[in-house]
Amino acid sequence: MSEPETSGIHPSQPRPVRLRDALLRARIEAADRTGVVVDLRDAEVARLEILNDALDPLFAQVPDTIDLFDRGVSQGNTPRLWIDVVAHILMGRDKRLYRFVQDTRFGRIVLAESYDTSVMVEAVTDYVARRMIERERAMVVPSESNSKAAPPPRRSRVWPFVFGFVIGAAALFGLAVLAALRSW
Repeated sequence: MSEPETSGIHPSQPRPVRLRDALLRARIEAADRTGVVVDLRDAEVARLEILNDALDPLFAQVPDTIDLFDRGVSQGNTPRLWIDVVAHILMGRDKRLYRFVQDTRFGRIVLAESYDTSVMVEAVTDYVARRMIERERAMVVPSESNSKAAPPPRRSRVWPFVFGFVIGAAALFGLAVLAALRSW
Protein backbone atom coordinates (compact mmCIF):
# COMPACT_ATOMS: atom_id res chain seq x y z
CA MET A 1 0.00 0.00 0.00
CA SER A 2 1.29 3.39 -0.85
CA GLU A 3 0.85 6.40 1.38
CA PRO A 4 -1.24 9.28 0.08
CA GLU A 5 0.67 12.23 -1.16
CA THR A 6 0.47 15.26 1.16
CA SER A 7 1.48 17.91 -1.37
CA GLY A 8 5.02 18.25 -0.17
CA ILE A 9 4.33 18.37 3.61
CA HIS A 10 5.46 15.40 5.58
CA PRO A 11 3.10 14.10 8.28
CA SER A 12 5.76 14.52 10.94
CA GLN A 13 6.02 18.26 10.28
CA PRO A 14 3.25 20.49 11.73
CA ARG A 15 1.22 22.36 9.18
CA PRO A 16 1.93 26.11 9.41
CA VAL A 17 -1.11 28.01 10.75
CA ARG A 18 -1.56 31.54 9.61
CA LEU A 19 -3.11 33.95 12.12
CA ARG A 20 -5.06 35.65 9.35
CA ASP A 21 -6.75 32.34 8.44
CA ALA A 22 -7.55 31.61 12.09
CA LEU A 23 -9.06 35.09 12.54
CA LEU A 24 -11.13 34.65 9.41
CA ARG A 25 -12.48 31.31 10.66
CA ALA A 26 -13.26 32.85 14.08
CA ARG A 27 -15.11 35.75 12.47
CA ILE A 28 -17.18 33.41 10.33
CA GLU A 29 -18.09 31.30 13.38
CA ALA A 30 -19.02 34.42 15.38
CA ALA A 31 -21.17 35.70 12.53
CA ASP A 32 -22.96 32.36 12.34
CA ARG A 33 -23.64 32.41 16.09
CA THR A 34 -24.76 36.05 15.97
CA GLY A 35 -27.02 35.26 13.06
CA VAL A 36 -28.72 32.55 15.08
CA VAL A 37 -29.16 34.89 18.06
CA VAL A 38 -30.52 37.64 15.82
CA ASP A 39 -32.90 35.16 14.16
CA LEU A 40 -34.18 34.03 17.58
CA ARG A 41 -34.65 37.63 18.74
CA ASP A 42 -36.45 38.48 15.48
CA ALA A 43 -38.72 35.48 16.01
CA GLU A 44 -39.50 36.66 19.56
CA VAL A 45 -40.29 40.17 18.34
CA ALA A 46 -42.49 38.77 15.57
CA ARG A 47 -44.50 36.64 18.03
CA LEU A 48 -44.88 39.60 20.40
CA GLU A 49 -46.08 41.79 17.52
CA ILE A 50 -48.64 39.14 16.56
CA LEU A 51 -49.94 39.22 20.14
CA ASN A 52 -49.87 43.03 20.10
CA ASP A 53 -52.05 43.02 16.98
CA ALA A 54 -54.43 40.55 18.65
CA LEU A 55 -54.79 43.03 21.55
CA ASP A 56 -55.86 45.91 19.28
CA PRO A 57 -59.63 45.25 19.68
CA LEU A 58 -59.27 45.22 23.48
CA PHE A 59 -57.41 48.51 23.68
CA ALA A 60 -59.78 50.10 21.16
CA GLN A 61 -62.49 49.70 23.84
CA VAL A 62 -60.45 51.48 26.55
CA PRO A 63 -61.69 55.09 26.86
CA ASP A 64 -59.26 57.77 25.74
CA THR A 65 -59.56 59.44 29.14
CA ILE A 66 -57.82 56.49 30.79
CA ASP A 67 -54.08 56.83 30.41
CA LEU A 68 -53.01 53.82 32.47
CA PHE A 69 -51.83 51.74 29.55
CA ASP A 70 -48.81 52.36 27.36
CA ARG A 71 -48.64 49.37 25.05
CA GLY A 72 -45.66 48.71 22.82
CA VAL A 73 -42.92 46.24 21.93
CA SER A 74 -39.43 47.04 23.22
CA GLN A 75 -36.55 45.47 21.36
CA GLY A 76 -33.73 45.16 23.87
CA ASN A 77 -31.75 42.09 24.84
CA THR A 78 -35.05 40.62 25.96
CA PRO A 79 -37.90 41.81 23.73
CA ARG A 80 -41.06 42.65 25.68
CA LEU A 81 -44.63 43.66 24.95
CA TRP A 82 -45.43 46.30 27.56
CA ILE A 83 -49.03 46.60 28.72
CA ASP A 84 -48.38 49.32 31.31
CA VAL A 85 -45.45 50.42 33.44
CA VAL A 86 -45.57 47.35 35.69
CA ALA A 87 -46.83 44.55 33.44
CA HIS A 88 -45.34 43.09 30.29
CA ILE A 89 -45.24 39.94 28.21
CA LEU A 90 -42.01 38.22 27.29
CA MET A 91 -41.18 34.96 25.63
CA GLY A 92 -40.18 31.88 27.61
CA ARG A 93 -36.88 30.05 27.17
CA ASP A 94 -38.22 28.00 24.28
CA LYS A 95 -39.19 31.25 22.45
CA ARG A 96 -42.75 29.99 21.90
CA LEU A 97 -44.24 30.37 25.39
CA TYR A 98 -45.82 33.73 26.22
CA ARG A 99 -45.20 34.77 29.84
CA PHE A 100 -47.32 37.63 31.24
CA VAL A 101 -45.59 39.11 34.31
CA GLN A 102 -46.12 41.99 36.69
CA ASP A 103 -43.44 43.72 38.72
CA THR A 104 -44.50 44.34 42.32
CA ARG A 105 -42.84 45.66 45.46
CA PHE A 106 -42.17 42.07 46.44
CA GLY A 107 -40.73 40.92 43.11
CA ARG A 108 -42.02 39.72 39.78
CA ILE A 109 -45.14 37.57 39.64
CA VAL A 110 -46.33 35.52 36.68
CA LEU A 111 -49.94 36.37 35.82
CA ALA A 112 -50.31 33.90 32.93
CA GLU A 113 -48.31 31.57 30.69
CA SER A 114 -49.44 29.99 27.46
CA TYR A 115 -48.44 29.00 23.96
CA ASP A 116 -51.82 30.20 22.73
CA THR A 117 -52.40 33.81 21.73
CA SER A 118 -56.11 33.72 22.62
CA VAL A 119 -55.34 32.63 26.20
CA MET A 120 -52.94 35.56 26.56
CA VAL A 121 -55.52 37.98 25.13
CA GLU A 122 -57.98 36.77 27.77
CA ALA A 123 -55.38 37.18 30.56
CA VAL A 124 -54.53 40.71 29.41
CA THR A 125 -58.26 41.53 29.17
CA ASP A 126 -58.75 40.46 32.80
CA TYR A 127 -55.69 42.46 33.86
CA VAL A 128 -56.91 45.60 32.05
CA ALA A 129 -60.34 45.28 33.66
CA ARG A 130 -58.83 44.94 37.15
CA ARG A 131 -56.56 47.95 36.60
CA MET A 132 -59.50 50.07 35.42
CA ILE A 133 -61.52 49.13 38.54
CA GLU A 134 -58.52 50.01 40.75
CA ARG A 135 -58.32 53.38 39.00
CA GLU A 136 -62.03 54.02 39.52
CA ARG A 137 -61.72 53.28 43.23
CA ALA A 138 -58.71 55.57 43.56
CA MET A 139 -60.49 58.39 41.72
CA VAL A 140 -63.73 58.25 43.75
CA VAL A 141 -64.63 61.62 45.26
CA PRO A 142 -66.31 61.39 48.67
CA SER A 143 -70.06 61.97 48.43
CA GLU A 144 -71.63 65.07 50.01
CA SER A 145 -73.38 63.03 52.71
CA ASN A 146 -69.97 61.89 53.97
CA SER A 147 -68.48 65.37 53.82
CA LYS A 148 -71.41 66.92 55.81
CA ALA A 149 -70.93 64.58 58.72
CA ALA A 150 -69.86 66.31 61.91
CA PRO A 151 -66.12 66.28 62.41
CA PRO A 152 -64.89 64.35 65.41
CA PRO A 153 -64.84 66.42 68.61
CA ARG A 154 -61.62 68.28 69.07
CA ARG A 155 -59.95 68.01 72.42
CA SER A 156 -58.68 71.18 73.90
CA ARG A 157 -55.05 71.23 74.86
CA VAL A 158 -55.51 74.19 77.23
CA TRP A 159 -57.53 72.50 79.99
CA PRO A 160 -54.99 69.79 80.82
CA PHE A 161 -52.35 72.52 81.11
CA VAL A 162 -54.55 74.67 83.40
CA PHE A 163 -55.44 71.64 85.55
CA GLY A 164 -51.77 70.70 85.90
CA PHE A 165 -50.84 74.29 86.76
CA VAL A 166 -53.50 74.52 89.52
CA ILE A 167 -52.43 71.18 91.05
CA GLY A 168 -48.76 72.19 90.92
CA ALA A 169 -49.50 75.58 92.56
CA ALA A 170 -51.58 73.87 95.28
CA ALA A 171 -48.77 71.40 95.95
CA LEU A 172 -46.22 74.23 96.25
CA PHE A 173 -48.53 76.17 98.58
CA GLY A 174 -49.01 73.05 100.71
CA LEU A 175 -45.24 72.50 100.93
CA ALA A 176 -44.71 76.15 101.89
CA VAL A 177 -47.32 75.87 104.66
CA LEU A 178 -45.68 72.64 105.95
CA ALA A 179 -42.26 74.25 105.94
CA ALA A 180 -43.58 77.29 107.83
CA LEU A 181 -45.25 75.10 110.47
CA ARG A 182 -42.09 73.07 111.08
CA SER A 183 -39.98 76.15 111.49
CA TRP A 184 -42.16 77.39 114.44
